[in-house]
Amino acid sequence: MYIEHNSGNKIYRAPFGACSVNTKITLRLFAENTPCFKDVFCIVGEDEIPMQFAYSVDNGCMFECTFSAPQKPQLLFYYFRIQSPYETLYYGNNSLRLGGLGETYRTIPESRYQITVFEEDYETPDWVKNAVIYQIFPDRFSRAGDTPFHGIKRSWGEEPFYRADQFGGEYLSNDFFGGNFDGIREKLPYLKELGITAIYLNPIGKAFSNHRYDTGDYEIPDETLGTVKDFEKLSKEAKKLGIRIILDGVFSHTGADSKYFNRYGNFNSIGAYQSENSPYFSWYNFTKFPEKYESWWGFDTLPNVNELDPNFTQFIASGKDSVIRKWLRRGASGLRLDVADELPDEFIKILRHAIKDENPDSYLVGEVWEDASNKVSYGEKREFLLGRELDSVMNYVFREAVLGFLTGGDARLFSMRLHSLMENYPAQSLYTAMNLISSHDVPRALTVLSGSPDFRTLSRNAQHDYVISEDKKELAKRRMVLAIALQMTLPGAPCVYYGDENEMFGYADPFNRACMDWAHGESEIFRQTRLFANLRGEIDTLRTGFYKLLSAENGVVSYMRHLEGGKDAFGKKCSGEDVIIIINSHDKWRRINLYLGAEIKDTLSGEEISKDGRISLDLAPLSYRIFSTRKDCI
Repeated sequence: MYIEHNSGNKIYRAPFGACSVNTKITLRLFAENTPCFKDVFCIVGEDEIPMQFAYSVDNGCMFECTFSAPQKPQLLFYYFRIQSPYETLYYGNNSLRLGGLGETYRTIPESRYQITVFEEDYETPDWVKNAVIYQIFPDRFSRAGDTPFHGIKRSWGEEPFYRADQFGGEYLSNDFFGGNFDGIREKLPYLKELGITAIYLNPIGKAFSNHRYDTGDYEIPDETLGTVKDFEKLSKEAKKLGIRIILDGVFSHTGADSKYFNRYGNFNSIGAYQSENSPYFSWYNFTKFPEKYESWWGFDTLPNVNELDPNFTQFIASGKDSVIRKWLRRGASGLRLDVADELPDEFIKILRHAIKDENPDSYLVGEVWEDASNKVSYGEKREFLLGRELDSVMNYVFREAVLGFLTGGDARLFSMRLHSLMENYPAQSLYTAMNLISSHDVPRALTVLSGSPDFRTLSRNAQHDYVISEDKKELAKRRMVLAIALQMTLPGAPCVYYGDENEMFGYADPFNRACMDWAHGESEIFRQTRLFANLRGEIDTLRTGFYKLLSAENGVVSYMRHLEGGKDAFGKKCSGEDVIIIINSHDKWRRINLYLGAEIKDTLSGEEISKDGRISLDLAPLSYRIFSTRKDCI
């Protein structure tokens, strides 16, 4: 017996994807004609819902059921049971758990379809939906003026230290190149030209290390970067250019060398390490005072904090002059939460309330490496995207899908991975996801796209010594152009890691954190980044339009960003054309045939391609094409 349900097709599931509480949901199941059906059920959670005959289709029948989403935000999981006098069959999600077409099973399937049910008033900032973000590792982007160094002073452009002996025997990450606020401010025109509308800064608080995830003082910037006034000046000038600033919030731990713990006595305070009477003592968990305490992943330089300790919570978020309120008042427009899956749900809810109370238009994004809608951490299902916590997340799933596809991965699997996010994430989260292809925590995209070995198989010394041949570098650059095209034209906020546009290669930390080479000159990757970033700014549909997959086979993916009835995915009236993007990731020519039913032109050249909407063309190896049509949707 052939059975079919496709969660990505509105015939089978309406509405598509995530929905708000109390929404009416209709599910349908097709079954080919058989002599007799006894029962057809849809099992939603613990509930068995009888399905009724709806209508005949070709050689079979369509069954359907309608029910209301719960009043409380949560995840619903469903599958189907089909009983005849002869056998019982089940139909569930495919074995990859990616949604779309499922599979028939003879036992109750473990792989089930997901419906994300979120708060009715869940809303995220429109400016993020329209943003192109640029991530800066502050110490390595740009330096201007005199810098008061601490740690090991390095000369701009030298190779970052990567061995323990370079730090004196212990790997300390305290070599500094002196990137600062004034340096970023001087480069604002460069970022504006590139099409950037928001900057995400890795931590800027006073700290011992160059990465500054070991916070020493939450309330002031590291002196190497500048002063509070320098930050305010940067924020003010960026705002004049239409560029917002997103800061990095590190709240699961502090530095041992901090105002709050003060293990080494470097701060003028009574830290928790120094006294049980410290005002900060309750922030930390000591198993044997003062030498033994809980720390982040066992690093004794990073003592864990009790995020729900009332004193800590008030200091960071809920107080009238809390840390996050201060930085928003100084000009920040949002906050990225480091290791969000290690922060309690209740703490993130408190953060959201505070940040939105201070500025309803502020952005709260979390570091989550997997599908954030169904993430489980420390044995608990997380509530990140249900409407009371994050606006969205850093989209590492997107990165893995794009880089996997461009290095020989299956086009269909790539599309399924994207579809899964589109199905599981509320639109408010999907369109504000930080779509990255590089970051400070992973090898740079160009290194991956060159076909270099997985960094996890190499020691730090081996990563340093690995040489990428010139032909592999050229291959990586051609693939990188396709990565940019995908990043800039798929739903979500593209996030460019500093230097990617400048053809920077690099394995994992610290090789992905080298100084920006300002003498490099304008590269083809820079030109393509600028082209697509500005194109995205000009065409509404590339920012908030609907997504429709057209084809995915033989290394070629084509899709459309479109409006429906002149409105975008949020029901807002928009102008602009529908856009078709075609990507050939293969190193051979590929032919593609599409019928779009309307006059088509080349988006970049304006050349008319087709009067009747038929496209039949040969795609060059590792190339893209982008077309426009006035038709609302196929």
